[in-house]
Order: sequence, then structure tokens, then C-alpha cells
Amino acid sequence: MSRFHLLCALLVAIAIAASGQVNAAAKTSAANTWETPRTADGQPDLQGVWTNATNIPMERPKELGAREFYTEEEMASFADKGFRGDRNPLPEAHYDMSQFGIDPTQARFAPNRRTSLIIGPEGRIPPLTPAGQKRNAELAAKSKGHEFDGPENRPLAERCIMWAQEGPPMLAATYNNNLEIVQSPGVVAIFTELIHDTRLILIDRRPHIASGIQQWRGDSRGHWEGETLVVDTTNFTSKTAFRGASENLHLVERLTRTSAETIVYEFTVDDPSTWTKPWTAQLIMGPAQGQIYEYACHEGNYGLANSLSGARAEEADKGSK
Repeated sequence: MSRFHLLCALLVAIAIAASGQVNAAAKTSAANTWETPRTADGQPDLQGVWTNATNIPMERPKELGAREFYTEEEMASFADKGFRGDRNPLPEAHYDMSQFGIDPTQARFAPNRRTSLIIGPEGRIPPLTPAGQKRNAELAAKSKGHEFDGPENRPLAERCIMWAQEGPPMLAATYNNNLEIVQSPGVVAIFTELIHDTRLILIDRRPHIASGIQQWRGDSRGHWEGETLVVDTTNFTSKTAFRGASENLHLVERLTRTSAETIVYEFTVDDPSTWTKPWTAQLIMGPAQGQIYEYACHEGNYGLANSLSGARAEEADKGSK
């Protein structure tokens, strides 16, 4: 190679390197200058279609102790190995899970180095109070042997009434972890793909409904604290019983837009009649891929009818012997 060509190659390499530095600097500058968009009435804009899919377990694996975060190197290693936060593979099935959208590798997760969704040094749900243990044990004993007596004995999700993941609190399920946020003056609407419900959060400072009125997803009232939407929810029914909670459950959620592609979602659970102390969890929502389509639970839902008819057939068989 001539000196001229060598000099040209050197200049090209320098130009490419400089361009890379400029692009990196531009990206850093853009991240530092990003500001929360505003709605027409001046509130932080949380609107869009988001996913709360996560591969982080609710509780921290005990072997990690008080360690709250993985390193960047560990996360890269986990990604290479197809890491799932709970490190438990889905049960073996005789069909292609990707065909039904429940292959974990199909999901898109927002970056999160947490070792558990529950924050703090313990990273685990606090112990149940004696009253909580007694109540849940009595409910389990009452249900034992009557699981298939009728539709009212089956779980709410199986009856297409509601899924626990839609909340509040709003958590990820195996699939369909998408939600759409729409804002208008005085109200924030959160539409969840699973199970196709819309939650309305009033932000006009009106008080909660009367304490004697209980609702599937409680009664939510919101307000803004700076860039954060704070949602206070009470008036739950014991029939939903989030992780064994009672109707006295008090939930406080916080949604903060932290970038063009992330919302930090944090919730604090407080139920003195169930747990020895309040506990807080946090996950990161990222942008969903595409729009939300209808989740038609009842269409083709043969499971409930088949389970109950199977129970009746078993009873008849036992009665004939």
C-alpha cells in the first residue's frame, strides 16, 4: 500500500472514530436533556401502550441475601443463557409454547437489574400475622373438598371475572402483559389486555366511597406529586385477596415516567391484619409492541364447564359403586 493510500485509510479511521464519539455524546446529551412530556392540561404524560412483562421474581432468592441488584456483566450473562428471573422453566407440555405466546423468550422486558421486585434488604414478603395465618387457614379448610361444587367455587380468573395480575397492583402474568394509559382532565384510565378491563382513577381530590362498599379492584383515587402519579386504593373485597390479603388492604401505587421508553411502577402494600409490616415492590414498564387486541375470555372457554361436568361424572361413578 502506498503512503498516500495509507494516509487516506488513517484519515477515514479517524473520521469514523470521531463520528462514533459524536453520536455517543449526542445520545448522552439527549438522555440528559429529556423532559417529561405534558398533556394539554399540563400534567405529566404517561399515555401510550406499555408492557409490565418482567423476568424478575417477586421475592429475592434466599441465596442472594440482602443484595438488591445484579451487575451489568451478570445481566449480560443471564441474557445469553435465556435467563428467567425465577429460574424455573414452565411445565413441560406437548405443544409448542411459542404458538400460544407463552414462551418467555418471546417477551420484551424493560432493562432491570433488580434481584427481586420487592425492594429493600430483605427482598421478601413479610411474615403473616397470627390473624392472617388463622384466616387463610380457615378459608383453605373451608374450601377443601368443595373445589368443584359449582362455578362459585372456582377461581375468579377461571370464571372470566378478573385476573389477579390486572390488579391493583398491576403485575405480569405468563402472557398478555400489555396495558394502555389514557389521560383526560380529572381522570386516568388504564386499560389492561388481560382480562380486557378498564380501570378509572379519579384525580379530582374527591374522597373514597363509603367504607361499607367493596369492589373487585377496590376504589382508586389519584393525585400528582411532581412528576409522579400517586394512586391510593381502598375498599377491596376479600374475594380478590391479593396474596392472602383481607378486605382491609390499603394499596399505594406510584407511576413515574423516567424516559421516552420507561415508566417506573412502584406499589406499597399495607394490611396490618395480614402482614407484620408494609412492603414495597417496583418494576419497570417498557413500550409494548403494537396495539392491544381483544382478550375474549369466554369464547372457547371450555375449561370451566369441563371441570364441573367431570366432577359430576366422578360423583356419579362413585355413587354407583
